[in-house]
Amino acid sequence: MTVFDLLFVWILPAVGLAVFLAGAWLNATMMFGWAKWVRDRRDQGGHVSVLPFAPGVIGAIAMLSGPYDWMRGLFWLPLLLDVGCVPYIVMAFLATRANSDAEAEQSAQEEAARTAEYIKQLDLRSKVYFPSLAGCLLGTAVGDALGLPYEGLSPRRRARLFPEMDRYHLLPFGRGMCSDDTEHTIMVAQALIETAQYGKGFRNAEYFRSKLASRMRLWLLGLPAGIGMATLKSILKLWLFLPRRWLGTFSAGNAPAMRSALIGVFWADEPELLRMHVRAATRLTHSDPKAEYAALAVAVAASLSAQSAGRIDALEVARQLRSFLGAEGAELAALIDRVAKSVQAGETTPAFAKGMGLESGVTGYAFHTVPVALHAWLAHPGNYREAVLAAIECGGDTDTVAAITGAIAGAGTGLDGLPPEWLRRLAEWPHTVPWMEQLAQSLAEIRSTYAWTEAAAEPALKLGARNLFFLAVVLLHGFRRMLPPY
Repeated sequence: MTVFDLLFVWILPAVGLAVFLAGAWLNATMMFGWAKWVRDRRDQGGHVSVLPFAPGVIGAIAMLSGPYDWMRGLFWLPLLLDVGCVPYIVMAFLATRANSDAEAEQSAQEEAARTAEYIKQLDLRSKVYFPSLAGCLLGTAVGDALGLPYEGLSPRRRARLFPEMDRYHLLPFGRGMCSDDTEHTIMVAQALIETAQYGKGFRNAEYFRSKLASRMRLWLLGLPAGIGMATLKSILKLWLFLPRRWLGTFSAGNAPAMRSALIGVFWADEPELLRMHVRAATRLTHSDPKAEYAALAVAVAASLSAQSAGRIDALEVARQLRSFLGAEGAELAALIDRVAKSVQAGETTPAFAKGMGLESGVTGYAFHTVPVALHAWLAHPGNYREAVLAAIECGGDTDTVAAITGAIAGAGTGLDGLPPEWLRRLAEWPHTVPWMEQLAQSLAEIRSTYAWTEAAAEPALKLGARNLFFLAVVLLHGFRRMLPPY
């Protein structure tokens, strides 16, 4: 070992520790009065001050320059043993703690402000989505209830039996009830809400399909009146839990179209997800591609309506629908082009329906129902009342045509565009108007936040009781329709 090594490895640490011990003893003596000269000076009114920092810092440097790891690791010990350092260390700690508390409080305030702003933005986004979702959902219900009493009647027979179309006729005192068109739309809404439990996975149409299938199984247990044969067969297959390739019934009925408008509004700004969810909802019960094209046309029309704020151009709508349907949906696209040209020419919806050979009323075939519903909407842009009444005036499957028309038109007008007297006289229970508004609010919150929220509850016993009452009302109304005038 050289002299240089000896100097820096042993001598400097030893000298530093010696200075530390001497200084620390001197500080302790002056602090606690261990020496007589300190006590005498104090008795005479004098003041004795410690040497701040110096001994402790010298001792810490000595420990850091020591030859062993354990010495270097204990460099802080001289700082704590020297009474000239401890008060300053305590004050520094308290000052740091005060600053830390102040920073923490400031950080908490900033975080609270950011959270409040985030909630405000979410609330604003929710308010953006809510009008179209509520308008679509309740627009379906009102159109369904308004058109239900005339289902299966020709335009002539409807005009003779119920000349006043702008009021409900199913119940006494001008009250109305909804059929399966509204119930299917509600099931779609509930399936979207339940799928959101998967977090970002709610964007996966397969989760949605599974939840909608579960909803349909339970819905059948409530013995719903007026269920279509294709839908009934398909739900029975769902109860048997058959492989997916065996699900659905080859039918081009309008059930998928009557429940797809809400999907279009929910996924209005994400076209691919719109397409995937419509496909999943359709193939659950109907395997004919025509049913899927019709459902897709309704969903896209509802999305366009929601984004248009009532400013609708029939030819532009036809162009966008043709683009969505592609070459495979050319037959329906041609019918929609015919709708647009008819609207541009100023033709009424009943006249258009007659031109399609539907003089006796619109049938349950999707390629009849959807063009007529689209015509009623496009012929009365921004006017929910006139669009729904035009659809009903065509006769036939009036509840479904009016429900689809109401869903598309309501998505554009929002809840405020629905006639208040029709909402007020809707006698749905337990799916009341406030209940459906809350369902739309839950959908709006999910669409805004991509986060799950509770769906509105619906006790099964209440639904079963409601369906039994509804069946009795429908039967009595059927007997009423057998009476004059003819």
